[in-house]
Amino acid sequence: MAKVIAIANQKGGVGKTTTAVNLGTGLAEEGKKVLLIDADPQGSLTISLGNQHPDKLENTLVDIIARVVNEEDIEERYAVIKFKDGVDLIPSNIELSAVEISLVNTMSRELVLKSYIDSVRDEYDYIIIDCMPSLGIMTVNALACADTVLIPVQAAYLPVKGLQQLIKTIYTVKRRLNPNLEIEGILLTMVDNRTNYAKDIVLEVNDVYGKTIPVFPIEIPLSVRAAEISSMAKSIYDYDPKGKAAFAYMSLTKEVLAHGC
Repeated sequence: MAKVIAIANQKGGVGKTTTAVNLGTGLAEEGKKVLLIDADPQGSLTISLGNQHPDKLENTLVDIIARVVNEEDIEERYAVIKFKDGVDLIPSNIELSAVEISLVNTMSRELVLKSYIDSVRDEYDYIIIDCMPSLGIMTVNALACADTVLIPVQAAYLPVKGLQQLIKTIYTVKRRLNPNLEIEGILLTMVDNRTNYAKDIVLEVNDVYGKTIPVFPIEIPLSVRAAEISSMAKSIYDYDPKGKAAFAYMSLTKEVLAHGC
């Protein structure tokens, strides 16, 4: 049965999608079967995996949610795109932005995605959900069905300050919807260790949160090559296998594997 990991942060541009791509690919390299779910209407994960025109895709996460809400059957591999051996994708596009409005009057609206995830858990070892940069109903849906939350945080002042609201939301979901939800860890991203500023931010995160929330010992370095992969439809292991970012993401993969399913 799959372990479900939500990658969440209401702040945009902190490396959620890059982390989803490289963690998912890294787990597949270790022999795991992985499903990546793009739960962001911007479709960044979908585009990063080679689908340059997500709005033209026939079936997406939007269609899955509609079928769940309407209690319609979902055939095997419906809306699933194969990215590479061991990695499948459920894509998204701008239509997902309307889903939050449509779910307002839906019974058990926070558990719609969980209903689908539960039906495919046995087919994968890991299911990774790339959440939108907000704490709206779709992000709550992701948290409600996840086993753990991985929180990428850019090594900068404002993203770190925004952690408090996210953590509050996670614990609210844990109390009300998903008592098994845990925090996989805070992952510091875009870390430029040449500067004292970045080093101070890393120390602050460990001091403020490290006593109660896991903080990954791995830091994802600031890397132009890592930023470029979204336009190349490749993981960092294929694009820059000997770079520091590839080494860091492989270390993260091993850390996640060590936490177990």
